[in-house]
Amino acid sequence: MELSLAVWLLFILFVGTAAINVPVAYALCLASALFVYLTGLVNQEMLIQTIFATTDNFPLLAVPFFIIAGELMSTGGIAKRLVDFAKMFVGRYTGGLGAIAILACMIFAAISGSGTATAAAIGGIAIPIMINNKYDRNHAAAIVACAGALGPIIPPSIFFVLYGVMANTSISRLFLAGIIPGFVIVLFLLVANNLICKRENYPVIEKNHTPAEKLRSVREAFWALMAPVVVLGGIYSGSFTPTEAAVVSVVYSAIVSVFVYKEIGFKDIPEVFIRGGLTAASILVIFGPAAFFGKLLAVAQVPQSLAGWLINITASPMLFIILVNLLLLAAGMLMEGVAVLTILTPLLMPIAAVYKINPVYFGVLICVNLSLGLFTPPFGLNLFIASRIAQTDFTKTLRFLWPQALAAFLALAVIIAFPKISTWLPSLY
Repeated sequence: MELSLAVWLLFILFVGTAAINVPVAYALCLASALFVYLTGLVNQEMLIQTIFATTDNFPLLAVPFFIIAGELMSTGGIAKRLVDFAKMFVGRYTGGLGAIAILACMIFAAISGSGTATAAAIGGIAIPIMINNKYDRNHAAAIVACAGALGPIIPPSIFFVLYGVMANTSISRLFLAGIIPGFVIVLFLLVANNLICKRENYPVIEKNHTPAEKLRSVREAFWALMAPVVVLGGIYSGSFTPTEAAVVSVVYSAIVSVFVYKEIGFKDIPEVFIRGGLTAASILVIFGPAAFFGKLLAVAQVPQSLAGWLINITASPMLFIILVNLLLLAAGMLMEGVAVLTILTPLLMPIAAVYKINPVYFGVLICVNLSLGLFTPPFGLNLFIASRIAQTDFTKTLRFLWPQALAAFLALAVIIAFPKISTWLPSLY
């Protein structure tokens, strides 16, 4: 069969099977197997070999361990103390409870690396508090859905680990690159929250706490606040790699949850590991088939053909970046972020190299785009999680979601326009 026709069939079969709710991993395998059968470009055995070779990768061990650490923190009292800590310092300002949720998500993101874990852990605590203090439940859900997207942006990040493996880029540098963009998004979300709360005329609930009360809150949250210091400090001091940091994160979270906060016991640990393992499996099962899918695209020279076509349209790297952002935003709205990341990274990286785009900066753009997909309908997982916690229909949250989403997209525009936001810290490392 003609190669170009086989490539079109590859994409059509994948999109068609995914559209009828065939799991993404199976859709990738079916499409790839058909391509191999029709073209004979590679051996059929290579599908299995590539899946095993790709998943047999030491850095990928970070994914299940960061997920398990997030599960431990959400059930072990760490998330609760982060909310209480933020409440003590910003609760008395206009929109203070919303700001608490955003800041708590930011700190939790610096431990878990997962957007859905951040939304579930912080949402389970912050949303009921907001509702009990006269916040519209749809607004409460919208805040947590958007702020939970910080999970894959602020390091450590599961998205950055996967991108680093696929793009052969330093994961430590990617972690550093996510810090300032994460803070930029937090700032925009805080401003949007403040404006919405003024529009809705929410009352200021919290009193002005005394220094003694604030000090007590810091002591209570000390071990929770130390988690990102231990994890990220160990990485950047050279004490351990990002993969080893994920293991340290699990051990630290388990010790604090069981022996310090005493919110869970040894009997609860197996259930936490099972939940984390199931979540990690749902992510990693996509990785091998996606790698083979990318290999087939490379064999068929799809990236090179696409790069030549784009260069004929424009020689501007910025226009290419804008087109990529539009593609990622659309894909993130329709598919799970990990699936998009693993499918599109092998396709887009060679093209970005032609335009001489910094791979760390490009990785930040990909991961931030796909993180925003966590709260954009119709597939936004964070939106479903937060709406379920708030006991409302996700369609009812849209009135409050769009200003927060607009703020996040404006932050993305700033990150795109000023590459130094992403590359300055890695350049110092």
